[in-house]
Amino acid sequence: MSDDQPPSSNGLGKPGWWRRMARRLGSLPRDREELTLVLAELGESRILDVQELAMIRGVLEVSESQVRDIMIPRSQMVVLERGDEPQKMLEVINASGHSRFPVIGDDRDEVIGVLLAKDLLRFFSENKESRFDIKECLRPAVFIPESKRLNAMLRDFRVSHNHMAIVVDEYGGVSGLLTIEDVLEEIVGEIGDEHDIEEDREIVREGPRSFLVKGFTKVWDFNEYFGSNFDDEEFDTVAGMIMHKLGRLPRRGEVLRLDDIEFRVTRTDRRRVDSVQVTLPEDRPAPAGESV
Repeated sequence: MSDDQPPSSNGLGKPGWWRRMARRLGSLPRDREELTLVLAELGESRILDVQELAMIRGVLEVSESQVRDIMIPRSQMVVLERGDEPQKMLEVINASGHSRFPVIGDDRDEVIGVLLAKDLLRFFSENKESRFDIKECLRPAVFIPESKRLNAMLRDFRVSHNHMAIVVDEYGGVSGLLTIEDVLEEIVGEIGDEHDIEEDREIVREGPRSFLVKGFTKVWDFNEYFGSNFDDEEFDTVAGMIMHKLGRLPRRGEVLRLDDIEFRVTRTDRRRVDSVQVTLPEDRPAPAGESV
């Protein structure tokens, strides 16, 4: 192996970076396992800080991971139906907080295109008197196999300027979806957006019966605010309660119903549930208080 080349073909860094690192270390890593050990030493010696080290490891993981490893499963996809009225579509958009939505026909295996929330909002603002025709707003859907490598998928996203792809299995059925944000978060960690909860708030009211709740919110505090009766001795936090009920770390978008309350996971990382959207049933009194 030449000193001008990185130890693998995953595209990590430029040759000049590796040459400079090799001069400091005396030689280049011979394989991925040795590279991992070198990175750990660089972190311990503080040549790389924690964030830099995490990003490099993220790049390595992306080069080895496939779309199926991080995709949003079919059952958790937030979709719009071709025959829905515009107002119903708008309600789904507002409830989810997403910006792009697969539009389906008769079932989830028939994805006919992608609707951008801004295109529907433009219709409401500019075409109040005309009849809505979803065909005029649809963008083409991109279909990818479950086995596609994430580093190749990130390159395709960048070149095509698409931000969402529909994942299909070997038989052509829809198995999930992937966004460019999902891939980037594998490298840089969770990316915040306008739907995140403010640092000093644990529960934020979004609507009359909809709330954003931080995962570390104490179950006792949750019960006090919502008038619920979840076990605050067996579970310390809302995140812990959700993971215990599921028996695993949930994916973003996954929905769990406990005591008629809907918990939709809005943010996770590799280790924990960061936030959930809580929706109360119609027959449960909504809290009178504001955000806490």
